[in-house]
Amino acid sequence: MRSLYSKQSKGLIGVDISSTSVKLLELSVKNGRYWVENYALVPLPEGSVVEKNILNPEAVGDAIEKALSLSNIRTDNAALAIPTSMVITKVIEMDADMTSDEREVQIRMDAEQYIPFPLDEVSLDFEVLPDRLSGSNRVNVLLVATRVENVEMRCEAIELGGLTPKIADVENFAIENAFKVFADTLPMGANTIGILDIGHTMTTLSVLQDNKIIYNREQVFGGKQLTQEIQNRYGLSYEEAGRAKKMRTLPDDYDAEVLEPFLDAVIQQAARSLQFFFSSSQFNEIDHILLAGGNANIPGLAKVLQQKLGYRVTTANPFLQMGFSPQIDIKKIESDAPSLLVACGLALRSFD
Repeated sequence: MRSLYSKQSKGLIGVDISSTSVKLLELSVKNGRYWVENYALVPLPEGSVVEKNILNPEAVGDAIEKALSLSNIRTDNAALAIPTSMVITKVIEMDADMTSDEREVQIRMDAEQYIPFPLDEVSLDFEVLPDRLSGSNRVNVLLVATRVENVEMRCEAIELGGLTPKIADVENFAIENAFKVFADTLPMGANTIGILDIGHTMTTLSVLQDNKIIYNREQVFGGKQLTQEIQNRYGLSYEEAGRAKKMRTLPDDYDAEVLEPFLDAVIQQAARSLQFFFSSSQFNEIDHILLAGGNANIPGLAKVLQQKLGYRVTTANPFLQMGFSPQIDIKKIESDAPSLLVACGLALRSFD
């Protein structure tokens, strides 16, 4: 069994494989403060990863190898993340005095109740949650399971890049881990936080209550639509359109004719996701929205979302209270920070 959410740690690189890039991050602790020692973000060829499925592990491995050569990372042990949509999590009650081996035997005996796949196709792990159930000798146990292929495909890509996978975590848990290190930079009283992650092809709303993710919703929508609109309007190749978007070298009519309609679409998607959250929970308000993902820094996005949705909106930056080693380009990592939440959460597993 390849372990998920394992406790094995010490000296880990966080490796986040998204649809458009590979991100590597190495952290340390000095005088009680986290430091960014090394990081690299390397683009992936279009189609290497589609809707979080790795279709070309060799291309991902090449990107990891390149990221390692660009950075000065000192360990080859990696923590990786399985997409939340590919994972089953259940909280189950068990006797408090069972050993870890007894728990595993019991979970495997009862697995059909929790996991809709044959056990030989599943990687699973579990963790006893800290609080005993009141007035009983019972505890809650978090069970995490995914298909073996979801773990193996990521491990294969990471090994092709020259790293040794040590921990398979879950994206949601990594985001929670990263959020905790900058949660106290948010305004007082902000307890219910929406993280709006606008990726290449997927937009995800995650809602945290007291530092725990209580809601997730993915929809097929992302920055790819903006790139394609630039491509079509200005007669560019897809690669040229992507570069022009990033470098902001577009004609004068770009803002009014292309960017503003895209921002309107983002607002619609965000409002719809929030409405789904409110209608499926006891909540009818959130306190703050954090923008994450590769498209979080689109000019004007945070401002227009704040105006239209009526919530305070800021850009996520897990490094706000961290130090940086001399080789880190501060401006670049500040720009990349919203897309490094998962990598940061994974790198933090070094200090479990």
